[in-house]
Amino acid sequence: MAAIGVNTWVWDSPSTDGTLGRLVPKVAGWGFDAIELPVEQPGDWSPERAAALLHEHGLAASVVLVMPPGRELVAASPETVRDTQEYLRHCVDVAVAVGSPTVSGPAYASVGRIWKLDADERRAVLAELRENLAPVLAYAGERGVRIGVEPLNRYETSLINTVEQALDALPDECGIALDTYHLNIEERSPAQAIRDAGSRIALIQVCGTDRGAPGADHFDWTAFASAVKDAEYTGPWVIESFTPDNTTIATAASVWRPLAASQDDLATNGLAFLRTL
Repeated sequence: MAAIGVNTWVWDSPSTDGTLGRLVPKVAGWGFDAIELPVEQPGDWSPERAAALLHEHGLAASVVLVMPPGRELVAASPETVRDTQEYLRHCVDVAVAVGSPTVSGPAYASVGRIWKLDADERRAVLAELRENLAPVLAYAGERGVRIGVEPLNRYETSLINTVEQALDALPDECGIALDTYHLNIEERSPAQAIRDAGSRIALIQVCGTDRGAPGADHFDWTAFASAVKDAEYTGPWVIESFTPDNTTIATAASVWRPLAASQDDLATNGLAFLRTL
């Protein structure tokens, strides 16, 4: 049976030591296998304290990176690129501390940054991405951590929207993180996209097509589960949704209404459905 996880963004942003102290026991008590930990700003929470807490409650960890305005690996000043690389290396260090085998997210440009690219401009930007991502991949590889670069939907980036684009853009040693929300928007066949990604899949995130609980939506979850099995992915399926109560994160994720009767219901209903798969 696949491990099922949940992202702390379901309840709060940013995570803090206090948030994790409250959420980890609750998530473990519900029967989740893992908790996903966003690194919004270095120092928001202590990796060492989190590691001890996870060990106490028997939860695995998944670390995700965050790309707000100002974090860029392409079409940016050398100083911005350098600072972004340093942040990504910090995320790797956090992953090592909490025992996460992966660091995943859109490690190329800030979320919401979109601009028109012709074919030549796209080739140049992707070459720049490979160059600037290379030292981060090397740093992660030396520490046994896999970077999973996440395609986002067209409204959140103009750079990498599909699995095909990710496979074309990223070096073989780089993993790919897949999110059913983005797959549903951008892929003609989400199941085939999962099969195409195959062994490159570093992480799978799941949610309903409205960003709510998986299962209470129109997504073809049976086809999804079959494709994940065919891809031989053995990592966790992590519910990623967002609280509407935090203005910054609600605006970034376009969450304008409650997506469940409560955030606890979103998590537990999603868990119950995913277990049926």
